[in-house]
Amino acid sequence: MERLQKVLAHAGVASRRKSEELILEGRVSVNGDKVTELGTKVNTSDLIEVDGVPIYKEEPRYILLYKPKNVISAVADDKGREVVTDYIHLIDERIYPVGRLDYDTTGLILLTNDGEFANLLMHPKYQIDKVYVAKVEGIMTSDEIFKLTNGVVIDGKRTSRAKVKVLQENIKQNTSIVELTIHEGWNHQVKKMFKAVGHEVIKLKRERFSFLNLHKMNPGDWRELTAFEVDKLSKLAKGSAN
Repeated sequence: MERLQKVLAHAGVASRRKSEELILEGRVSVNGDKVTELGTKVNTSDLIEVDGVPIYKEEPRYILLYKPKNVISAVADDKGREVVTDYIHLIDERIYPVGRLDYDTTGLILLTNDGEFANLLMHPKYQIDKVYVAKVEGIMTSDEIFKLTNGVVIDGKRTSRAKVKVLQENIKQNTSIVELTIHEGWNHQVKKMFKAVGHEVIKLKRERFSFLNLHKMNPGDWRELTAFEVDKLSKLAKGSAN
């Protein structure tokens, strides 16, 4: 048997925390009886409803996608543009992206139908490293690298410490290729961080998410995470919050 809020999260109803709120608000019933106790446990044969609608208890799925350029990090787009789920085939469950990458940013993105897992990776207190490689205008100076490393102010708040490594400089083209490791995920954060020290981003790719990488993958390729990888990610996130 599993806790009710965990089953709701796995079914993609909401994150575990939000599922707990739904229970406390009296919006969840089990076998026709309203449930408001967070400790309630259920089994696979129980009928669970949220606002009178039965939930579909899906098998949890965990997908790693190499997002191509000019693809929306969403399950649908009102302008008819490609979205990340267009690349995932033969998956019946209703998966959705964990966080987002900008439209013109490529690289590693995770998708799942496990709300608790998604919340664990996205919540600010769980400090999961995200590694980006950016091609930027201009040559990075040691002072600019120092500022990025120690945090810069964007949108009125300071970023946490980051790891910065200049991978390549092209004096003729006046460009730099820089690896930046952060654990936050603010809107357009990487681009804004480089802009804060005077460099526009020309091209951006997320190379790694914690220990996960894009080894032997091409844009549009995807694979399922192993049980070991899912367990390791969860443990790393929970450990970082302590």
